[in-house]
Amino acid sequence: MTRTSHDRTAAGRSGRPAGAGSGGMAGQSALVTGSSRGLGLLIARELGRRGCRVMLCARDAEELSRAEAMLRDEGAQARSVACDLTDEDAPRRLVTAVRDAFGGGPDIVVNNAGVIQVGPLDAMAESDFRQAMETMYFAPLRLVLEALPGMREKGGGRIVTVSSIGGRVAAPHLLPYVGAKFAVAGLSEGLRAELAAEGISVTTVFPGLMRTGSHTAARFSGSPAKEYSWFAVAAGLPVLSMDAERAARAIVRAAEQRRPELVLTPAAKAAVRLHGMAPATVTRCLTLGARLLPGAGEAPEHNVPGNVAARSVRPRLVHRLTRLNDRAAHRFNQRTS
Repeated sequence: MTRTSHDRTAAGRSGRPAGAGSGGMAGQSALVTGSSRGLGLLIARELGRRGCRVMLCARDAEELSRAEAMLRDEGAQARSVACDLTDEDAPRRLVTAVRDAFGGGPDIVVNNAGVIQVGPLDAMAESDFRQAMETMYFAPLRLVLEALPGMREKGGGRIVTVSSIGGRVAAPHLLPYVGAKFAVAGLSEGLRAELAAEGISVTTVFPGLMRTGSHTAARFSGSPAKEYSWFAVAAGLPVLSMDAERAARAIVRAAEQRRPELVLTPAAKAAVRLHGMAPATVTRCLTLGARLLPGAGEAPEHNVPGNVAARSVRPRLVHRLTRLNDRAAHRFNQRTS
């Protein structure tokens, strides 16, 4: 079911005009998937601050309504459509919604929607891999194919693909996720080569760990409490992870500059360089890391939401170490209960 917001005033409580911001993209229309929370919401907010007219898209209509209100309160011209991107008809509905709301197809498409499944291979099912590919490879592909005719008619456009450091270095206990992220990174880099001559830039983003609060929305299999503990701690440590608002600004800036690639966080940059120079060494390190991670257990659980898995975590130290990320979850519209 499609839900487009009712018209409201474009000026928010801040009083700043919706068109204020960087002239590079001001006045352009942007479609951001997975934008009801986390990184997608922050990218959409940053685009709005630069004067773009932004269409939000996600499955949860309630989260989406809150996200749209957040952007409008800042003065952004924002609309929203609730839909499941894995539906084959979703791209047509989204591009049509942008056209109806803003008078033309999207000038900027940000493929950000994703699903994070954490756990050992023995706890995963084939359906997990299919869901990851449908969400993070085929859905972006279909959306790009739907948006391309309008971009070509305008003589240009921008496409941003949010992959992951996992799309360059395959971390254990994240196999459905990293497989799909590798695939979409290849698609994105190939699209850039094919579309550059038409004035359409494609930017591939490889974020490392970011404090977006995504640990609350990830799905955990095997021993959920143990898997949640290592994942949530790693995603929230300042040394390993990056402030999500700073990441969103860097992503939008890279799109504005039509950069081919952006790798975020020092740890991710180091991992990419080391993997390029010594892939066998990196693989051996990952092998050792996998041995330290929890096993599937005798009765592995499957797809337990992070906010549920967190309730079974006993050591108080884990909750202390995830405090920054927990705060990010609240700030960036992640469901925490």
